[in-house]
Amino acid sequence: MRTKEVVVLFWVVLCLGLRPCFSQSEPSRQQQIESQSRQAAEYLKQNRPDLAVPEFRAILALDPTNVDAHGNLGAVLFFQGAYADALPQLRAAVKSRPTLWKTRALLGIAEKRTGDPDAARRDLEKAFPNLQEEKIRIQTGLELIEIYSATDDLDKAAATIAVLRKLEPTDPAILYSAYRLYSDLADESLLSLSIVDPKSARMHQAMAHELAKRGNSGEAIENYRAAIKLDPHIPGIHFELAEMLNTVGTPEGLQEAETEYKAAITANPQDEQSECRLGEIALRANDLKSASEHYTRAIELQPNDPEANVGLAKVLMSFDQPQKAETLLRHAIQVDPTNPVAHFRLSTIYRQSGRLADAKREVEEYQKYNKMKEQLRELYHDLHRSQTRDENDSPM
Repeated sequence: MRTKEVVVLFWVVLCLGLRPCFSQSEPSRQQQIESQSRQAAEYLKQNRPDLAVPEFRAILALDPTNVDAHGNLGAVLFFQGAYADALPQLRAAVKSRPTLWKTRALLGIAEKRTGDPDAARRDLEKAFPNLQEEKIRIQTGLELIEIYSATDDLDKAAATIAVLRKLEPTDPAILYSAYRLYSDLADESLLSLSIVDPKSARMHQAMAHELAKRGNSGEAIENYRAAIKLDPHIPGIHFELAEMLNTVGTPEGLQEAETEYKAAITANPQDEQSECRLGEIALRANDLKSASEHYTRAIELQPNDPEANVGLAKVLMSFDQPQKAETLLRHAIQVDPTNPVAHFRLSTIYRQSGRLADAKREVEEYQKYNKMKEQLRELYHDLHRSQTRDENDSPM
């Protein structure tokens, strides 16, 4: 057994929450059980679970109803990978005391790994909401998600992953499970939509999303246009088309994007993102008055949008109002410390006001986050290129 596994094993055994349960009345027998319990604990401290196993078995020979020994022996066998041998011990402990949630979680995992997913699901579902220790609750949740996904019970899997993401938002295993699950949900929904109404506006919208993810901007735009032609009142559809047109970057595309952003605001006057994009378009055209109006409106709708704060700060810097711009930039960084443009603009203000140390710090922050975002862009580009190559190589 690896050292890491032994450490985890010892932690679990000590934390199972099992109380001594000596059914025998003779003092000598109780003393012998207590002695062997202490010896088993000492072996575990020494990372010798192989020596602890006989001690637990000896306790059970003296007292077959000892819940403590059943649970701890089951845990030791579990972490040795002897899941089949662990099952009867874990079941005996849970049968005697059904609220041993950590023991029940180990039982469920052992059942899953020995080919009994139905029993595993029952035990894991009972244990999951009652577990207090974060590590074992996360592992239990991940095991449940695998069971749900295997039976296409994606709604329950999604509910479970939502709990895990609140517990540990940056855990790679949880993030990967979420990615796989949401991809499966998207595929299932797209397939269902294609069967229910393959020529609908929503189908064109969904296809546009898929094509955009694959970097096929031209066909994505055509599908958005087709969706709008069928139903121009789909919430958010004008903004989505405008975003695609904006990424193309041609003069015609930008002009059409501006029209679509305006259509989005007509459909939804609370569309803060479209206001922000119109501010960006106006700023690029050096129409500072319109840019200021759009960015100001965007901030009124969503004060914590970093892009709107940075955009209005750019306008204010052009109007030679650095103090107001600094306030907006500092707020944008407070909301999103990784925003490279905010750091760069703030460094400019500091440098112009003679605060050279502050300017240097902000330049360093700009370089760090700009490099990070460039690496992410390259990663997504490589992913899209690989996906496109795989699709082109497909025999279908």
